[in-house]
Amino acid sequence: MKMAKKILAVVLASMFVLAVFAGCSANKEENTASEKLVLATSADFPPYESIGENGEYVGIDIEVAQAIADKLGKELVVENMDFDSIISSVASGKADMGMAGLTVTDERKESVDFSSSYATGIQAVIVPEGSDIKTVDDLYADGASYKVGVQLSTTGDIYFSGDIADGLTSCTIEEYTSAQEAISSLATGKIDAVIIDNEPAKSYVAANDGLVILDTKYAEEDYAIAFAKGSALTEEVNKALEELIADGTVKQIVDKYIAA
Repeated sequence: MKMAKKILAVVLASMFVLAVFAGCSANKEENTASEKLVLATSADFPPYESIGENGEYVGIDIEVAQAIADKLGKELVVENMDFDSIISSVASGKADMGMAGLTVTDERKESVDFSSSYATGIQAVIVPEGSDIKTVDDLYADGASYKVGVQLSTTGDIYFSGDIADGLTSCTIEEYTSAQEAISSLATGKIDAVIIDNEPAKSYVAANDGLVILDTKYAEEDYAIAFAKGSALTEEVNKALEELIADGTVKQIVDKYIAA
């Protein structure tokens, strides 16, 4: 009798273990099927990313990220944050990747890895109509004392802050958390110019009477996706991105938002 009880106990224990493993296996398959791709962005940068009329995230970066997620069989999750938090969020692993019109710079490469470039951007300068600032060179003229606004941690901020530190311009810089704050300060006369990417510049000028974009470029740069240093996703996402570039998907997305 005792032996029968022992055998029954062993059988029941074995069944329990098998059930646990079966459950774990099912959970693993479920987790794999719903694996997420977390994107860090700053949705105040049209046409690359912004918030649509229905509260959804829209723009070039959002659609490219979605195309990558679809190709990898992952669920895209968009995390909206201040621009200057994107690199640290990616570097710390809080987000899988970052896209927000991110330019590849030596400074950023110290913290994150980058994908291949998927778009080219131009840094432009916005000024009020009738401004004494006629070209970018006016910001670097002897004795220039203009107040120039930038979005914190953008390349406009990095470049112009560097030029001030190097003594290349006597102008001063005002850093803002968002591009909209910089534009508002420009529109109300608190600053004299704003350095910002050209495509968002067009959107802000269209929405604010009395502002214009200088004809001369401030800088030209390449946009790429940021990943944590050594992330296993870098190669996987970059492969998907290059396939989407090769088959014309990325160009179609860019052309949808930016006229040729």
